[in-house]
Amino acid sequence: MKMNGNTVLITGGTSGIGFEFAEQLLQLGNIVIITGRDQAKLDAAKKKLPAVHTLRSDAGDPQAIEALCDTVVKQFPALNVLINNAGFMRKLNLHDENIDLDDLNREIETNLSGPIRMVKQFLPHLKAQKSAAIMNVSSGLAFVPLPISPVYCAAKAGLHSYTQSLRVQLKHTNVKVFELAPPLTETPLVDSFDAADLAGSKAMNVSKMVGVAVRGMERDDFEIRPGQSNGLKLMNRIAPRFIFGMLSKSVDNMLR
Repeated sequence: MKMNGNTVLITGGTSGIGFEFAEQLLQLGNIVIITGRDQAKLDAAKKKLPAVHTLRSDAGDPQAIEALCDTVVKQFPALNVLINNAGFMRKLNLHDENIDLDDLNREIETNLSGPIRMVKQFLPHLKAQKSAAIMNVSSGLAFVPLPISPVYCAAKAGLHSYTQSLRVQLKHTNVKVFELAPPLTETPLVDSFDAADLAGSKAMNVSKMVGVAVRGMERDDFEIRPGQSNGLKLMNRIAPRFIFGMLSKSVDNMLR
């Protein structure tokens, strides 16, 4: 697809992968709108990227998503690219009897239900555009889970499956459906983890990772797996027990 002259909405765009997408897409000559829950972080992003448009919204809140769609469609009628990037990752001990049921489900609400709801709201508008695209940001952990983050991995696996189905259902429309499955990446998402938690994996530079994603979209590569994500999917095919065992080792430290 053409990667300039678009109007792009990025959820969770104040830091990490979302912010890097905003920066690179602005440089390519696109209009970019980012969302986030924290107004202070939106203001800080605006200072760094004066050309970006900011809207406060919560990707895990159905009412906020509905309001966001109304606002964006009115203010940016040429919107033709949606990047569902908002998400967060936690280390969870499922033995912990003090975990609140609603809190346990928050990663599902933001990481899986959020993109599904965003697509539901924006799809009629996107289908009316001459050329449009949806990108769902999943994870390399959609292919093989990291057991210390069970809900995050379940949500990303669900998003991977949903994106495949969405792509097939939209095959007769002008909306292209992409999936970006990042590897471990240098972003605030994993700041609460240490190297042992993440099976000793080396994080990929976020600028390089997003650059791979942008070029993948330009080539119509619909499942983009930068760096170690490609290896995770391959290993889960040829040696699933081995790779799952490697990613399971950090559970022993958590359970001590």
